[in-house]
Amino acid sequence: MVGNKKVMSFTLILMIIGFMLAIQFHSVKQPEVRDTRDTWQLREDLKKEMELQSNLIKEIRSNETKISEYEHSRKQGREQTLRKTLEELKEEAGLTEVTGPGVKLVISRIDEALVLENVEATLSPDLLRRLLNELNMYGAKHVSIGGQRVINTTVIREIAGEAKINGRSLRAFPLEVLVVTEDFQSAKELYNRMIVSKAVEEFFIDNLQVKVQQPEMKISVPAYEDAIRIRNIESVKADKGGS
Repeated sequence: MVGNKKVMSFTLILMIIGFMLAIQFHSVKQPEVRDTRDTWQLREDLKKEMELQSNLIKEIRSNETKISEYEHSRKQGREQTLRKTLEELKEEAGLTEVTGPGVKLVISRIDEALVLENVEATLSPDLLRRLLNELNMYGAKHVSIGGQRVINTTVIREIAGEAKINGRSLRAFPLEVLVVTEDFQSAKELYNRMIVSKAVEEFFIDNLQVKVQQPEMKISVPAYEDAIRIRNIESVKADKGGS
């Protein structure tokens, strides 16, 4: 009996020692895998975040570039629009030379053999104004008389028995009246109107004749030479609140 107890005790001790060795061996063989896996996962997450941040920065820079280009383009567009508007206003005011389809009229003295009395040919400002009114009525957009551009403030009058336009004398004959119209069709219509114009016929009273030449594709009207003076104009005062 005593011998069996010793064998059982010894066996139990060996089992305990074996169990402890097994636990220790298992602990050494399988290290803490979870910690290692978490570290690599953090690295991957960090890498992804850095790539995302890099892509966001690239996108932000790309958008900033686009915005800058858009602002530059819009600024240039405004400048071009203002420049174009200014050119249009200058053209309408007569400050630029204009070339386009139109008609040329030539005012000259009548052949002396056709004149019944020895009367000097004189240009009447009234007849010239009437001729100008008919030209405007029949489609003239830009007109010059004797090399002088006709604008809204142009004055045709007689000074010391001599017709003048913009302060320049109109005594040199033949005298050219250049007219620019909207298009060639308008030039042809103007020509057809003027060859039967009563205003043209009445120049015979002053021993002058007006020849209306065939329409041309390119008639050049010179720019107004003098400075345009604006009078009796005041700046508008803004109301309270900037309106």
